[in-house]
Amino acid sequence: MSSQPTAADDALAARTYRKVAWRLIPLLFVCYILAYLDRVNVGFAKLSMKVEPWFTDAVFATGSGIFFIGYFIFEVPGNIILHRVGARLWIARIMIGWGIVSALLAMSTSATSFYTLRFLLGIAEAGFFPGIILYLTYWFPREHRARMVALFMTAITLAGVFGSPLSGWLLEVSNGWGGLKSWQWLFIVEGLPSVLVGVCVPFLLTDRPEKATWLTDAEKQLLHDRLEAEERTKAAQGHQNHRVSDAFKSPQVWVFCFIYFGIIVGLYGASFWLPQIVENTFTKNKWHVGLYSAIPWSCAAIGMVLVSRHSDRTGERQWHVGLSTLIAGAAFAISGLHGLPPVLVMVALAVAITGVMSAVACFWALPTAILSGTAAAAGIAWINSVGNLAGHFSPEMVNWLKTRYDMGMALNGIGVMLALSAFTVLLGRAGGRTRSTRK
Repeated sequence: MSSQPTAADDALAARTYRKVAWRLIPLLFVCYILAYLDRVNVGFAKLSMKVEPWFTDAVFATGSGIFFIGYFIFEVPGNIILHRVGARLWIARIMIGWGIVSALLAMSTSATSFYTLRFLLGIAEAGFFPGIILYLTYWFPREHRARMVALFMTAITLAGVFGSPLSGWLLEVSNGWGGLKSWQWLFIVEGLPSVLVGVCVPFLLTDRPEKATWLTDAEKQLLHDRLEAEERTKAAQGHQNHRVSDAFKSPQVWVFCFIYFGIIVGLYGASFWLPQIVENTFTKNKWHVGLYSAIPWSCAAIGMVLVSRHSDRTGERQWHVGLSTLIAGAAFAISGLHGLPPVLVMVALAVAITGVMSAVACFWALPTAILSGTAAAAGIAWINSVGNLAGHFSPEMVNWLKTRYDMGMALNGIGVMLALSAFTVLLGRAGGRTRSTRK
């Protein structure tokens, strides 16, 4: 075996990875748009649900966050199952389940039923995001991974870009259709597409490169050789973490959990409360709330891809994650300043959300560099599940600070959590530079 890749090898690699990306990423992208929209559309539903006698800001905060308790409990076993049975069937099961439960949220008649369905939605979706992160490691080595994760995760931003106007429009026009209220139609219309796409997933997704009939033998061999070389590099660097227990014994995994928790506080602080901030700052028209809410997500869609590409090109992860997180924290704090003109509030929120999404996109190149096999399945799921407990903590923290002080103080709280994660990355050993194998 040649120690140096030839020009022909590089051309084949470029062609193969481009082919794999075009085959996998669009489908995963659509799946995640639907997943994220079903997870956070409660932020828009709140604008209509607040007229219900049983619905309050406290009910909204608890219901938003309780999703992540069910998500936390079933995340690790869900990812281990995906690793063993394959992505096609398990992702299909997840999508069909969450789509049904999301649509059933339209049947909420009390705080208890709302909490129950949000908890079940978390159980239904558990394993999807870390499953995709794990799935991408079956196809792409580390030097491609931040860019692929970023392309996949632009689904979050586009869920905001397109989902926000859609949600606002539904709330504005659908009240009374078929005797249902607008927030009920919101859950139904945005939940059922997940079921339809989930049914199609087993026919469109391929579990691993060796099963891909759409790859040539040379392309399959190249993918195999590149991933094997990465495993040998991990072993040479002392990262021989293959068993489930290895993931939980690694101090780095626990550091990653802390870092990711702070980043996700920022993500869900924006996702759940952005419609309310826009309504309070700009307009009461729900359709216009949706349009304004799309602006920060549009900026994030561009920014996160540029940052992740630069991270892949340079092989540097630590500063890309740390500085993105720090900038996001500062921007959240600035957006909460009293007397700030509305246009500057929007600029600060756009910078904040772009920073958060850039950090998330580059972050996952860090833990996947030290974990392999079943430990990767368990470790990725554990980091994601602990980090996503911030989805429970964040709305409760924001609601408490908003009630006790004001929304400006709540945004400052988000900024502090992001700053803690940023300093942990920048001052610790959570990342570093990875030498690219490309010429």
